[in-house]
Amino acid sequence: MKFIVAGKNINVTEALKEKAIKKVGKLEKFFEPDTEAHITMSVQKNRQIVEVTIRFKGGLLRAEEENEDMYASIDKVVDSLEGQIRRNKTKISKRYHESGLKFDNVSFEDHEDEEEFKVVRSKKFPIKPMTIEEAILQMNMLGHEFFMFSNSDTMEANVVYRRKDGNYGLIEPDI
Repeated sequence: MKFIVAGKNINVTEALKEKAIKKVGKLEKFFEPDTEAHITMSVQKNRQIVEVTIRFKGGLLRAEEENEDMYASIDKVVDSLEGQIRRNKTKISKRYHESGLKFDNVSFEDHEDEEEFKVVRSKKFPIKPMTIEEAILQMNMLGHEFFMFSNSDTMEANVVYRRKDGNYGLIEPDI
């Protein structure tokens, strides 16, 4: 596994970097050797945030945790990632047979039953072309946390969403 460690609003010390690589490295047993793990540490006011993104063939695993202590945030994010893998290992291995994830000879201490994904509501609506600003306005008027629309500049399906920090995010397809 390859590790890429970066910092936002923080100078990542060698000790922090080593701790993050050591902790996230515990997940190596699930992935192929050429898999990359992106570890981003950031500080916002008194919040110490660690975000880990692992791209593997056929999928993406991501977790973000925050705490008052960066070392505690690292521990929490690794626990979160391991929980995601544990809860979804059967679904992942069925869906992505060649996924780059390995579950052979791996056992978990607590065997949680995997929850079934259940769609409880389906909704259809016309997608009309609009600008990003119009989509954000429409989302706010509806009182939703996200809004799907056709971007009038690219004519592709996009999603705008409200972030925890009060700003907005945009999701675009990467073709």
